[in-house]
Amino acid sequence: MAEVTITLNGRTYRLECDDGEEQHLLSLSDKVGERLGSLQKQFGQVGDDRLLLMTALKIADELYEAEKKLEEMEAELAESENIVANEISAAADRIEVLRAALDDKALAAEGE
Repeated sequence: MAEVTITLNGRTYRLECDDGEEQHLLSLSDKVGERLGSLQKQFGQVGDDRLLLMTALKIADELYEAEKKLEEMEAELAESENIVANEISAAADRIEVLRAALDDKALAAEGE
């Protein structure tokens, strides 16, 4: 197990993580620190617990919005896939009609 030390709002925390995940954890803590700093500027020092809760809620809201947007995009993609599948099916049907017409024409030419 690896250990990482992060500082948020003037408090130092020592966290364990899997080996090789140290940089990722530091990157995540930087993002939390950015959000926390932004809220601290907006609301002032309203207490560590409250500020961390507000930060967690803000990040949770961003995650919720991202998940909602992803669901919308997945639905649009599924709809597009259905449209493309229907177009391919219609094209295949047209090709089959043309093939049948060519077969009929070829048989007619052989009979002449």
